[in-house]
Formats: sequence, C-alpha cells, structure tokens
Amino acid sequence: MLYDCRSPADRDRGIAAAIEAVKNGELVVLPTDTVYGIGADAFTPYAVKALADAKGSRQAPPVLIGSRHTLDGLVFTLPRAARDLVEAFWPGALTIVVEHSPSLAWDLGDSSGTVAVRMPLHPVALEVLRETGPMAVASANKLGKPAALTAEEAREQLGYGVRAYLEAGPAVDPVPSTVVDLTGDVPRLLRQGAVSLAQLRDVVPDILDEQGV
Repeated sequence: MLYDCRSPADRDRGIAAAIEAVKNGELVVLPTDTVYGIGADAFTPYAVKALADAKGSRQAPPVLIGSRHTLDGLVFTLPRAARDLVEAFWPGALTIVVEHSPSLAWDLGDSSGTVAVRMPLHPVALEVLRETGPMAVASANKLGKPAALTAEEAREQLGYGVRAYLEAGPAVDPVPSTVVDLTGDVPRLLRQGAVSLAQLRDVVPDILDEQGV
C-alpha cells in the first residue's frame, strides 16, 4: 500500500505500517535524502534475501541507521577518520565502509566482514529507522533500471513484493551518496557523489581519491 507522507494523517499511518512491516520481516520503500530506497530488517536473513530477489541483485546492500550512536554497536573498532567524517557529514549523503563486529547475527551476503553504513538526512526515513533499528537498504529499482525518484516510480518497478510505500514527493537531490572505504590504513574514496573529495579532505586530509592518489 502507498501512503502519502505529505499528509500528516497518512504520514502517521504510513510510518506505523512501515515499522510494523520491517519488524515482521517484510519490505518497505522509503524516501531518503538521495533516491528512494527499498529496505528490510538487517538482522532478518529471509528479509534481506527478499530484498535481493525484489531488486534482482546479489550485491551486499548498504545499511541505514537512524542514530550516530547505532554505529558503535555495529563495528568492532571505529577509526578516528570515520568518527571525524561522521561528525562532519551525518546525517547526510556519505556512506562509510567499515569492518563490522564479528558477533553480529546478520547475513548481508558476501561482504568480507565489512559493511557500508549511512545515516540519511530525511525525517521520514529517520523516524522509521529509529524504531526499526538498522535496515538493509538498496535503491528502490530493479537492477539495470533507473533509480526511483518517487515511491510511485518504485511501485511501478517493484509491485506487490513491497508491503508499504512511503511517498514524500520527488527526490530533491538524486545524486548518490559518496562512499569512503575506511577499512585500510588510509581512507579511500570509492565513489564520489553528493559530498565532494575537497569536502572530505577538509576533514580527513590524507584521504585517497578513486585512483589511489
């Protein structure tokens, strides 16, 4: 079902429905500060598999969280550079790749002990995430198709495999998030997106670009 979160009443119903769906291991589509995402409870393996099946991709999905403090529960140790970047750019369009704690009871696919984490700057997404906890979230489109800029566009691609669609209007800034790998000795830019390399280097001067320079 699609809920128009631009209406206060529908927003409340939609957020409640999305939270319930995620806790039941079902899929939801929600707005973020980049494009719309399709999400599932990160700790429910069959839900993560359903997400992969809906999207048509076996790539390990990123994880969205609703609080900076949640990050501490997901990682074994957090490098100083990661903390500085989080402080500067979260919530926002920066994804960090870190080594997750080996004790976590999740299965995101072949991620080699790492996880890509982001805290989005969108009130609807944050309200859902603060109740559900970490969610595996990928762009809400079929593999090879354009990213959905509205929940309606996502529904046209994903159909009835998703329990709740949260519509918040067209994505304001559909540029993808910037991705930084913080698992090595030196931070490295994997994908330049909404946060520029110059902005990153203002915070972490030794970060390498996509060519390793």
